[in-house]
Amino acid sequence: MVAIAHPTAAAHTTLTPVRVPSSVRDIALTALAPAAFGTVYAATSELLPPDRPLLAGVMRALPAGLVLLAVTRTLPRGEWCWKTTVLAMLNFGAFLPLMFFAAYRLPGGLAATFGALQPLIVAGLALPLLGSRTPRAVLLASVAVVGGVGLMTMTASTMPDPVGVAAMLAAISLVALAIVLGKKWGSPVPPLTMAGWQLTIGGLVLAPLTLAIEGLPATLTASNILGFAYIGLFATVIAYTLWFRGIQRLAPTSVSLLSAANPLVATAIGFLFLNESLTGWQTVGFAVTLVALVAGQTMPARTHR
Repeated sequence: MVAIAHPTAAAHTTLTPVRVPSSVRDIALTALAPAAFGTVYAATSELLPPDRPLLAGVMRALPAGLVLLAVTRTLPRGEWCWKTTVLAMLNFGAFLPLMFFAAYRLPGGLAATFGALQPLIVAGLALPLLGSRTPRAVLLASVAVVGGVGLMTMTASTMPDPVGVAAMLAAISLVALAIVLGKKWGSPVPPLTMAGWQLTIGGLVLAPLTLAIEGLPATLTASNILGFAYIGLFATVIAYTLWFRGIQRLAPTSVSLLSAANPLVATAIGFLFLNESLTGWQTVGFAVTLVALVAGQTMPARTHR
């Protein structure tokens, strides 16, 4: 916390804290979630057992959900039993296997870049489901993000795996619907509790499928355990709590536009640590995406001043 001395204070110094506007704080905290999600692709390829998307989904969701349930000690009631189940399937039960499947088949930065389409999907769903029109500035920023991500993707040195691309597109569409429904329904509980509910339900759905389809690995290495712990704690418990908090406090298109932090972080990690190369056009796309992400959060606020 930074403090500034009052300029007229002579004998006595009055300290006034510098307050960050709540909207800026909400945006910054929410942006940490997709930034954390962007690290999952590298953790999957480098630390987790190969070719086990269902197991990766279970280990990301179920332990974290059970821990949060133990902490919050609250269960959904009434209509929130089915509403939570719907959101849990969209955010975890269906999304996680698709996302990890794509992460195994695509480079991390490439897998994350398809999430740039999510703001446009959310904008399309927000009108019929919420009756709200997306501000023009946010739409323009979303289109710019898609263009920047397109440069990052289409100028890659190798063609992406089409099955992995299809899985990723399906995954982001499910999350887009979850964002809109989460805004439409609101939440009767704090974000930490909502995260616990959804993670547990999603993990319980995936657990029997994992045993039936993939089975359990014969052994787990220290790297595997580290990877599961990382994606479970940092990229799930902390990240999803911030994500659900943002859904409650921000406009759905604003939340979705922040998902552009996902490909930016994933691409940066791939370039800096995994020896993934960037062409000149991909670097331009990275810059366009970053500028559009920032502009999309600031232009609507300036418009309404």
